[in-house]
Amino acid sequence: MIRLLIADDEDLLRSALASLLALEDDLAVVAEAATSTDAVRLAREHAPDIAVLDLEMPPADGLRAAEEIRAELPTQIVLVTRHARPAVLRRALAAGVRGFVPKTTSASRLAEIIRDVAAGRRYVDPDIAAAALTEDDCPLTDRELEVLRAARTGASVNEIAAEVHLAPGTVRNYLSTAMAKLQAPTRHAAAHRAWQQGWI
Repeated sequence: MIRLLIADDEDLLRSALASLLALEDDLAVVAEAATSTDAVRLAREHAPDIAVLDLEMPPADGLRAAEEIRAELPTQIVLVTRHARPAVLRRALAAGVRGFVPKTTSASRLAEIIRDVAAGRRYVDPDIAAAALTEDDCPLTDRELEVLRAARTGASVNEIAAEVHLAPGTVRNYLSTAMAKLQAPTRHAAAHRAWQQGWI
């Protein structure tokens, strides 16, 4: 029996997926989570064989949860996402994620992928893999990425400055440059775009 943790912030999707996977003879859903924080907590509590995590879950995201789970447990991770972001794929593979699938995947196909992952194999959606080969390089510097990562939480310029140990004026300059490079109207839009691309 393959023991599963299902984590998705959309209640209807999560419960439907859990119900469909539980119909499989060799799969058992031992826990469900609506946030990345709960996913990590429940993984510690239940030590599932595989955690199926939504990439876009708050308050962090599924990849952050995957990294925390993998740091402590032998649980294998399958990430599910609406958007194919090649840079996220690279980070996911580096973090030891074994499966990367779009949300358009059927429950029966996901069950097959879960079995493959449980057997020690890896699965990456072909469209996501193809996109990863043609992705543009990140135009931002490490410092610009650092201030955008801090900006993603909605922090003020002064709060960002304190977090990254720079003067507020320097932070403003990095944010302005990043916004210009990404053609984003606000720092929050720039941070969101960088996150969508998987750069932060």
